[in-house]
Amino acid sequence: MGRLFGTDGVRGSANKDLTPELVFSLGKSASLVIAKSHGKGKAKAVVGRDPRASGEMLEAALIAGLATVGVDVLKVGVLPTPAIAYLTKYYGADLGVVLSASHNVFSDNGVKFFSKDGKKLPDDVEDEIEKNLETVVPHPTGSEVGRVKEMADAYEAYLAHLLETVNTGALKGLKIAVDCANGAASEVAPDLYSRAGAQVIAIHNAPNGININDNCGSTHLESLIETVKKNNCDLGIAHDGDADRCLAIDNEGNVIDGDHILALLAHDFKQNGNLSSDTVVSTVMANLGFKIAMKSASINVIETAVGDRYVLEAMEEKNYVLGGEQSGHIIMRNHSTTGDGLLTALHLMNAVSSTKKSLKELAGIVNKFPQILINVADVDKAKIDNTELVAAVKKAENDLGEKGRVLLRSSGTEPLIRVMVEAETMKQAQDIAQLLAGIVKKTC
Repeated sequence: MGRLFGTDGVRGSANKDLTPELVFSLGKSASLVIAKSHGKGKAKAVVGRDPRASGEMLEAALIAGLATVGVDVLKVGVLPTPAIAYLTKYYGADLGVVLSASHNVFSDNGVKFFSKDGKKLPDDVEDEIEKNLETVVPHPTGSEVGRVKEMADAYEAYLAHLLETVNTGALKGLKIAVDCANGAASEVAPDLYSRAGAQVIAIHNAPNGININDNCGSTHLESLIETVKKNNCDLGIAHDGDADRCLAIDNEGNVIDGDHILALLAHDFKQNGNLSSDTVVSTVMANLGFKIAMKSASINVIETAVGDRYVLEAMEEKNYVLGGEQSGHIIMRNHSTTGDGLLTALHLMNAVSSTKKSLKELAGIVNKFPQILINVADVDKAKIDNTELVAAVKKAENDLGEKGRVLLRSSGTEPLIRVMVEAETMKQAQDIAQLLAGIVKKTC
């Protein structure tokens, strides 16, 4: 059996892979791990979820698992994943847990843990939780069992935190559309942007448990593009199911992805003296156009492996304040311990409002190179460094020079090797990617 925890917690088909029994055990095991560092008295855990159908069932199992071993539960209901990270620290809890499968289909669900500092748990702590799943422990009785408290102020506490990061009325004069993916942002995102001064048109903000991410949100931008154009909006914002990321649409319907957003924010931070060491952290998947734009703006780029936890690690190591991924996970360390789609959107729109420039103009600092990504399945990832493939990659890199790049990397969870090529033209990128993918298939 492989590792239970993936790159973003434990995920699976709800009531099939991710059963109430497993979630109950995860709650108990996590309690044992946090008890080691808690000291005397009862530990506290913040529990939240997105609105998918299995959320209530799995929430009940999780809370029972925590309370069974004496942990008091602060129940915050349906809120974005980054809200649970923030509220864990805000309430002085020992642990935060969110039930969500992010952008996955409604029938999936997941369990993600946050430390008392509101950060994702490191691999070794997740491994310890997994190791303790079958551990038998004595159950407290009487007044020592865990209690459950509904936190009526959680929504407003999170909203107030976000609003404190910009000036009052920062978005006044902006007309925006927001696609809430029928997910965790459905109530809070339109409310936040309205309170910040924007005129808001919200779509896909009526979750019923089964329509989360269903042809909507950051993975399906068509209806948001149509809404922006039809209503002459200044821009559009798209969230995913748990709202830990965002993408944007400019007034002409062009997609503004994480590379554009990160570059725009880095430029804005630097202009306002808020970019520590004039450095931004990104991943190896960032488009070459992003790197060229940052170099032109005299902004240094630190690259990490793919995954927002690696971005955050690099930021913390050198005390950088801004980092993110092409997918729209943006981390602003001055305000958050994890990617927060609402915070990102708020500051993106604040930049548009404060500069009096359109989103298209601000995002125009990045001229993206055509990019092709091919996933080559059913291969031996250990053979990625074979002589023939290494030679072919080197030749492709020499042919491209400074006007493109090649990246081969193994999937962390599947028997896949990903072939990514960027070039001046889509045809050139396609030709090189297909050539390399063929060699991967033959030699790996």
